Amino acid sequence: MMDWHVRFLQQAAWTRPLRDYLFKRTGLAKAGRVLEVGCGTGAILLELATRKTMICGLDLEPGRLAQARLHAPAARLTCGDAMSLPYPSAAFDVTCCHFLLLWVHDPLQALREMKRVTRRGGSILALAEPDYGARLDRPTALAVLGRWQTEALRRQGADPSLGARLGGLFARAGIQLIETGTLQQGSERSLTAGEWELEWAVLEADLAGSVPASDLQEMKILDEQAWASGARQLYVPTHYAWGKV
Repeated sequence: MMDWHVRFLQQAAWTRPLRDYLFKRTGLAKAGRVLEVGCGTGAILLELATRKTMICGLDLEPGRLAQARLHAPAARLTCGDAMSLPYPSAAFDVTCCHFLLLWVHDPLQALREMKRVTRRGGSILALAEPDYGARLDRPTALAVLGRWQTEALRRQGADPSLGARLGGLFARAGIQLIETGTLQQGSERSLTAGEWELEWAVLEADLAGSVPASDLQEMKILDEQAWASGARQLYVPTHYAWGKV
């Protein structure tokens, strides 16, 4: 069974240098109230909650919120929908999300709601949104993995190419875009054995029932051999955006 908190911690590790940079730029240390929309199991909240700031988290799934209560007990947690945030206008100094917008059915509305609950002069951060449309896989025999995963994300209701449109969505939401870019994570980044196993646990969960087990096993063996020989390259451009109200 997939341990989603472990997965979310892995994703949080990918974006930690970016968060350190953006949190300093946005003055998070002096912020009075911070909201994470789509907080999941608390992988980001547990880091935020160490600060002398009122930290709030919202998620649609009660099961994940129950875990967040264990991992970030100091945070104020609410079960709710990003499409209609249950907070008054101008309630927060910083509002952020992390691997969220690709999963919501109307990311523009989610950003408009994040803008509404952020005070004038406050910051809005979309810390990580991938673009699987520009995914790179080498050797080319493994490119099918990217196609399979992209299709699996679409079946689950996600928009796997949302990252490429992130800056435009901020502009359409009326958020003043200060900075946007992609995570500084090269295509030749190596994986530890544990990270590789976790990546495959996600793939196998996503592709169960849609790809024959024999085909998946063949790709898994090729992937393992490519990583072991140093021939493997895997890169999914992951975009971020920082804007002000």
